[in-house]
Amino acid sequence: MSPKAVDTVIWGAHIITMDAQRHVYADGAIAIRDRDIVAVGPTETVRRDHDARECIDGRRFVITPGYIDGHIHVTGDPLTRGHMPDNIEEKFSDKLTKWVLPRYFAHEPADERLSAKLAALEMLRSGTTCFLEAGTVRYLDEVFEGLAESGIRGRVGIWVEGRAFGNPADQPRRNDEAIESMERELQRFPARHGDALLAAWPILVGHSTNTDEVWQAAKALADQHGVGVSAHMSARQSDPDWFIEHTGQRPIVHLEALGVLGDNVCLTHVVRIDDTEFEALARTGSNVILCPLASLKGAFGISLHGRHPDMSEAGINLLLGSDGYNSDMLRLLHLTAGLFKDCRDDITRMTAEQALELITRNAARALQIQDLVGALEPGRRADLVCHDTWRPEWAPLTNPVNQLVWSADGRSVHSVWVDGRRVIDNYRSTLIDEDALYAEAQKAGDTVIKRSGLPMLSAWPIVGRRRH
Repeated sequence: MSPKAVDTVIWGAHIITMDAQRHVYADGAIAIRDRDIVAVGPTETVRRDHDARECIDGRRFVITPGYIDGHIHVTGDPLTRGHMPDNIEEKFSDKLTKWVLPRYFAHEPADERLSAKLAALEMLRSGTTCFLEAGTVRYLDEVFEGLAESGIRGRVGIWVEGRAFGNPADQPRRNDEAIESMERELQRFPARHGDALLAAWPILVGHSTNTDEVWQAAKALADQHGVGVSAHMSARQSDPDWFIEHTGQRPIVHLEALGVLGDNVCLTHVVRIDDTEFEALARTGSNVILCPLASLKGAFGISLHGRHPDMSEAGINLLLGSDGYNSDMLRLLHLTAGLFKDCRDDITRMTAEQALELITRNAARALQIQDLVGALEPGRRADLVCHDTWRPEWAPLTNPVNQLVWSADGRSVHSVWVDGRRVIDNYRSTLIDEDALYAEAQKAGDTVIKRSGLPMLSAWPIVGRRRH
C-alpha cells in the first residue's frame, strides 16, 4: 500500500498522547494533514505509512496536546498587570470597586483588542492553545479581531451583569438587556458544533450579579446552541452569605433548584461550599475551575477550605484556570499538585498524571470540545506543543510526564500548532510582530492607567522615569 500524503510529520520525539490508554512514545511521530492529526505512533511506523511534504526532526522535543486555560481575563488585566498592590487593606468588594473595575472601564475598544492579542500571545508562547474567557469583555467584536490575529482557539462572551442592584423597578429592563445580549452574540459568533476556532458562550460574571431569570436564559441558550455557561462562584464566604440571605439557600443548591447546573456549566473557584453543594455538583455533572494562583494571591482560604482533590475523586470534572495573573499553565500544574499534597499531608494527592489531565482532557470536556482537542490521536485537531529538551530543566530526560509537571515551565515551548497551523516556531509567533506589539502594549497600558485615575503605589520607591 502506498504511503498516504500528509502535510507534516514530526518524528523522533517523546510524545505524551493523553489518549484513552495514556500512551507515551519514547521515539514517536505525529502526522498532520490540513487541520487534523492523522497518525500518532512509533516513528518507524508513521514515517513508513506517510509521505510528508515537511518532515521535522523532533528528537529534541517532548510533544504534548495543547493546554487549555479554563479561566482567564483577556481584557482589563494584561495592559495593567501588576498595578494593583498586594497590601491594600480593604475588604474584597472594595478592592473590586476601587482597584479592579476602574482599570477595566478605562479600556476603550482599541485597548481591549490589543489586550486580547497580547493575552493570546502570552498563552501561546507558554503552550496554551485554547481558553475560556472569564466574562469581563465589553467590546466583543474588537476582542475577536485581536484573538483571530494570534491563531488561538477560544470561547468568549460579552460582559453579562443583569441584576439591578438598588433599583428593583429597573429589573425587567436589565433582565431583557442581558438576555438579548447573549442571544445576539451566540448568533453572531456561533460554535458550529464546537468546530469554530473562536466562538461565543453565555459567560456570566457570577457571584450575585445576575437574577434567576438571566441564569435560566443563559442555560437554555447554551443547551440550544451546543455551548456552555461559565460564572464565578463561592470564592469567598460572601457568596454563600448573600444567597442564604436573599434566597434561603446556598448558591450551588439554589442553582440546582433553578435547573441551571449540568455538564455544560463551569463554575470558577468554588472554595467555600458545604456537603450539600458538593453533592449537587457531583449529581449534576457540573464542571469546577480551580484557579490556584488567584486563590492563594487573593487569600481565598483554599488550603483550609478547598475540596478540589475530593471533587476529582468523586467524579466532578476539574480543570485549571490562570485568572490572568500568569498564564503559564505548567507553573499552575506544579502549584496545584504541591498545594494539595501539603495541605492534606498526603503525598499521593494530585499526582503529576492527574494534574496534566486538568489542562488537557478534563478542560476539553468542560469546553464541550472533547472530541476535537485534549489528546493527540487520529481524528482530533492538530493542537500540539513541542517542548525543547535541550535546556537544563529537561536534561537528562528520564520520565517526561514527571519532568513536565515538576521541572519544566512555558519557557521551554519551542513550537505550537493550533488547528494544524504552526503559530509559534523557534520561540516566536509566526503571525504577530512581537516587538511592535510589546511597544504598543506599553504605550496603551500607560494610557489606560492614567485614564483610570488610579494612583501608582509602591512599597519601595521608584526613582526616575522609564525610557521608551
